[in-house]
Amino acid sequence: MNDTATPAGKLKMDFVHYVVQDRVGYITLARAEKRNALNYEVVSELKRAFIAAEEDEACKVLVLRAEGKVFCAGADLEYIQKLQGNDYHENLADSTHLMELFRLIYTLKKVVIAQIHGHAIAGGCGLAAICDFGFTVPDAKFGYTEVKIGFIPAIVKVFLLRKIGESRAKQLLLTGDLISATEAENYGLVNYVVPAEELEQRVYAFAQKLCVENSRQSMEVTKEMIARVQEMTLEGGLQYAAEMNAVARSSEDCQRGIASFLNKEPINW
Repeated sequence: MNDTATPAGKLKMDFVHYVVQDRVGYITLARAEKRNALNYEVVSELKRAFIAAEEDEACKVLVLRAEGKVFCAGADLEYIQKLQGNDYHENLADSTHLMELFRLIYTLKKVVIAQIHGHAIAGGCGLAAICDFGFTVPDAKFGYTEVKIGFIPAIVKVFLLRKIGESRAKQLLLTGDLISATEAENYGLVNYVVPAEELEQRVYAFAQKLCVENSRQSMEVTKEMIARVQEMTLEGGLQYAAEMNAVARSSEDCQRGIASFLNKEPINW
């Protein structure tokens, strides 16, 4: 694997690139000739990029995007075919590697926006849906087609159930049908459908809005709480929320934000 990194917040690997511009970190899938399909190396590089971005003080918000005509076609089937000769433990290690990527994105401290310029299929649809926000073009198609080739949407299912609920998840996962961008928005898979020529600018403007208007610490804690509270009982969740509320009141960002509001002074985060 070839990669280069600089202190300025850049990381260029074989299949994934990372760069920061105006406090927005861009992670780019760069395997266009294979429709940005996922194999062990691509997943490894994505994990490296997300970890680098989380640790990068110059980056406040992240955008996941891709080169070529397709956002991500899911698993590299040629790669999966090669794995069929492996034993259970070897296959478990490989699938755990993918699971770790999805968990990393879901639990990442920083907000992640998916910039979906083309089709997002199977694991690629999972990759798009696991991001905190999704912007897509009208022509993009979405779907989990695993059942059509005798495979299963195992890892993406865990997050999809949280995102859109059981009924919608069953509709997508058990039929394997593709849906339009508008349907994906109605399902809650993505947040915004925008003209292709406006996609990049709309994503940039939204990312800047989060950077300028919102506290980094507040977004980080809120995202963490959304992930954790769903595993708790009602009483446990409420107690956890009360405790986090109390902690937040004494935080530097909260003190600064309230003082600014009461003094009617503008604040730029």
